[in-house]
Amino acid sequence: MATRSKKRRTNQRDDAAGEQPARAPRRGRGKRRRQRSRPLLRAAAISFVLLSFGGGVFAARALTRLDRVVRARFEGPLFQVPSRVYAAPTILSAGVDVVHLDLRGAFRRLGYREETQPDVLAPGGVHWDKGRIVAHLRAFEHPARAEPSRRVEIALSGRQIEAIRDLDAGGREIAAVLLEPEPVGSYFGPHRAQREPVRLGEVPRHLIDAVLAVEDQRFESHAGIDPWRVLGAAWANLSAGEVRQGGSTLTQQLVKNFFLTPERTFARKLQEAAMALIVEARYEKPAILEAYLNEIYLGQRGPTSIHGVGEAARFYFGKPVRSLGLEDAALLAGLIQSPGDHSPFAHPRAARERRDLVLRLMHEQGRITDDAHAAAADSPLSIASRTTEPRETRYFLDALRGQLPEVYDEAALQREGLRIYSTLDLRLQQIATTALREGLAELEKKHKALRPGGQAKIQGCVIALRPRTGEVLALVGGRDYGESQFDRCLQARRTAGSAFKPFVYVAGLEARRGAPVITLASALDDTPFSLRTAAGTWSPANFDHKFHGRVGVREALEKSLNVATVRLAQEVGTEQIIDVARRLGVRSPLEPVPALALGAADVTPLELAVAYATLASGGVRAEPRFFDDVADPSGRTLARSREKSERALDAATSFLAVSLLEGVVDRGTARAVRAAGIRGPVAGKTGTSNDSKDAWFVGFTPELVAAVWVGFDEPRDMKLPASRLAVPIWLRFLKEATGGVIPGAFEPPPGIHRLEIDPESGAVALAGCPRSVPEYFADGTEPRVTCPEGGWFVDGDLRDERERVGSERGRARSRGGWLGRIIGRWF
Repeated sequence: MATRSKKRRTNQRDDAAGEQPARAPRRGRGKRRRQRSRPLLRAAAISFVLLSFGGGVFAARALTRLDRVVRARFEGPLFQVPSRVYAAPTILSAGVDVVHLDLRGAFRRLGYREETQPDVLAPGGVHWDKGRIVAHLRAFEHPARAEPSRRVEIALSGRQIEAIRDLDAGGREIAAVLLEPEPVGSYFGPHRAQREPVRLGEVPRHLIDAVLAVEDQRFESHAGIDPWRVLGAAWANLSAGEVRQGGSTLTQQLVKNFFLTPERTFARKLQEAAMALIVEARYEKPAILEAYLNEIYLGQRGPTSIHGVGEAARFYFGKPVRSLGLEDAALLAGLIQSPGDHSPFAHPRAARERRDLVLRLMHEQGRITDDAHAAAADSPLSIASRTTEPRETRYFLDALRGQLPEVYDEAALQREGLRIYSTLDLRLQQIATTALREGLAELEKKHKALRPGGQAKIQGCVIALRPRTGEVLALVGGRDYGESQFDRCLQARRTAGSAFKPFVYVAGLEARRGAPVITLASALDDTPFSLRTAAGTWSPANFDHKFHGRVGVREALEKSLNVATVRLAQEVGTEQIIDVARRLGVRSPLEPVPALALGAADVTPLELAVAYATLASGGVRAEPRFFDDVADPSGRTLARSREKSERALDAATSFLAVSLLEGVVDRGTARAVRAAGIRGPVAGKTGTSNDSKDAWFVGFTPELVAAVWVGFDEPRDMKLPASRLAVPIWLRFLKEATGGVIPGAFEPPPGIHRLEIDPESGAVALAGCPRSVPEYFADGTEPRVTCPEGGWFVDGDLRDERERVGSERGRARSRGGWLGRIIGRWF
């Protein structure tokens, strides 16, 4: 076959050459060129087929990979939502001082709008008037109770709430209302993005229409990409002379935010289009729209970015997304293109112009009526007060994280959107932060020794608890969290100094095996003595380098006398003192050495706060709590922190110790508290460690205990006592927290009686005694004799004697002074 072909081709060439000699060469060359090109064409065709096939395979693989990426995101958790921490809710009831409570500030932080017309308040509106406050409270869900949305009138008498009336119930008087808890912080991952995911059914239709009008009016009909939108947007923008519309569809924007980098390249744009088509092919329009509305970036709160319409509604308007009006919806939709340039906080004029543009587009597209458009366009910007993340809560948030159940690890806190309802009182937290920061600055200004130079700065911490429940109300672990995240209230063990002494006196007052070692009428010996210890001979001395001889128990603690306290400790026993400290709440290691009586032990401020809180609560120790409830994003309670308490000390002994500590404030080392004008029941104890390296004051009222520590992280002599270092900071805190007037009293429990005693002898003072002072005693511990001038008794019913003494003294007083006492005894 091959041979015949060769011969034929040869013949054809010969014949041709004979008949047309002039054209033969050209025809032969063209034929040869065609013969040579056929293999090239075949190669090109084969290459094209192979390349097409290869490209198709590559494209198929690429699309498969993109499909896997899309499915992994859409069929798993769409968002990593940081868990949010809330403060305890504000409770309003009769008797509350609204100025002291900073009610106006609370409304402002919650995003309430101050309105001029009380009769037309929308939820989240408040009207201040002379003698009353009218507020339309927002509904909210709290694990403790659900609060409905309602209009209330808060009647005032001066600064105090006189009554609260429910205007939606015909003005019916109600006992109390709760304001929704304020958010105080979140547990973020690597990216500080905050969102409040919402279901599509919660989003008002006019907000959806506003977004579609300005961002993607053919969203419901296109398949993910819209070529006509690109051309139409370009023409609209050119015609208007401004950027009114973007070219990407909502689906493309979602894909870009979910999966892609912001770079502007053809390859990225191609990938965006492919993934948009995949998303549209796999998922329904409502699911895509819901994802978009929860993902879109809408502004900035400090370092935290605001994502999604749910979070933006809270941020800009102080209300849930379902409550947004048409004008609010248009404003939010207008922010999508450029939240910074159209921020109503920073650029209100630009924000309004952009809002009105969105309203105009909605009207042109037939999404709103003429009347609705006119009314919304005429309305002013109605935005909430600008809020920032409270910076002063970060020590508390760190401590809270360590108190949560182990199942809520760092990863869970950063992505599961938990709602953590804490015990934090945000007002007290702000007061404590300011008191510490300003107090330390004032100390540095007054005392050169507290300004050593270099990197060292004097530090301090403040922690406040509710005694009966153990709720941590405020925690400031240092003067500046940005400079140091080390929490000195929880993590620093510092020498307790004289703040430990109350445990010695409690041990002496406690009757565990028979009679107590002391009563409040006992006398102690404050004269020189020495002890032999493992380290050698130790001779305790007083801070003033003097000895005071025979002193009463009250005077010994009020003046913080070291020698008298060590003598008492020797009689009580260090093991008993350690036992008392343990039961009251001290967990740090305690060595049974004589110097323990003077606070030679390193403890945390939290431990001392808990111990003093145990005394304030009548001897019941409550474990410190940082949160009440943990709920999932839907509000379902996942965990609850139950109050854990147990009796650590009998109520009578606890009351006697509190009475001693009241004297420290009234007449002792903390008398600056009374000098500052603080009235009402206050007790506490100063503490200055050896060489003045640590300064303490732990003070309390019936409802609040606060511990303050001051010192350097690297201990050094501050050359000042606690009364001049810690007490002023504590005073700043208490005065602002309570207004300087504390109601109530430390009430004596059953088993406590008050008798008049002779302060010189500690005996019962009858009418013949020249001097008398009232004193408290536990049952069975009263003095068994009277003062020398009043005779004495041993037998008889002491209870009858108490009653007789009381009635006799009452009659004597009515007859007038000491002369009346004598005459009364004679007759």
